[in-house]
Amino acid sequence: MAVATLWAQPSAAGPEDRLALGVPSAIREWVARLTNDIRANGLKGRVRTQCLLGTRVEVERVADGWAEVACPSQETSGWVPLDQLVHPADSSTGGTEYLVSATATAVRDEPGGDVSIPGVTLGTRLRVVGEAYRGWVPVALPGPQQPGWVPQRDLTAEPASELAAPSTGMVAAGLDAVKLAQQLLEIPYLHGGISAYGIDAPGLVWIVYRQLGIDVPRFAEALLESGGAVDFDDLHPGDLVFLDHGGDPKTPAIMAERGQTDLPEVIFSSPLYGKVVSEPLKDAELARITACRRLPVRA
Repeated sequence: MAVATLWAQPSAAGPEDRLALGVPSAIREWVARLTNDIRANGLKGRVRTQCLLGTRVEVERVADGWAEVACPSQETSGWVPLDQLVHPADSSTGGTEYLVSATATAVRDEPGGDVSIPGVTLGTRLRVVGEAYRGWVPVALPGPQQPGWVPQRDLTAEPASELAAPSTGMVAAGLDAVKLAQQLLEIPYLHGGISAYGIDAPGLVWIVYRQLGIDVPRFAEALLESGGAVDFDDLHPGDLVFLDHGGDPKTPAIMAERGQTDLPEVIFSSPLYGKVVSEPLKDAELARITACRRLPVRA
């Protein structure tokens, strides 16, 4: 599965969600068929989050073709169709981890061959387990089907977990975070989403910093406790600004560089605009800032 959706309970998924429940899941088509209101409000209380290809989950119970799973990496749990899960392969170690750097790619059964797993999205971690062949590299898959092949150009090396100069690393990581967030501009807002097909506000922060090798909390409440508080006047690109937006006082946004108007700009996934946007913070928005945080630069 490129992207699996974790539902609050099996009955939370309706007939209109069948595209998200198949194998493979057609997340792009599912999101495209949802109205802006459903993506922003209709999934609340129904969808908790999503998991990317290779995410390890712990099955807690099985009922009527569904599995309730815990997702330790996001500190949450939910229900997924049982056939969207596979047991880890016996050879689950070895190789070198890379991150998908393309907005989306596909895993194929051989170099240039048929698609095995479509829609593998930005931020997915894949282990390269062999030598490149004509621009393609073999990657380990979570199930018994081994290996898959992806274009080498769609991967980037996992960032180093430690930085020699934290102050320099802070600036570099912040600028990189802005560039990555800009890569996701116009992606549809999706409550619970973490992929390049649909993403919510904390999901944008999560996937951007994951791409930098920095694991941060998945949800806004925990993000508010991450890193350290910083004054608005001391914000750097890549810092987090929490806005009162659309009735949610904890909406996280990524601080960008000042725009042509010389006003500070932020990038965030907006349920009101229905997509990831970059906009200047005018006086009215400045009054609605509820917190500012600087995330740690070390993984």
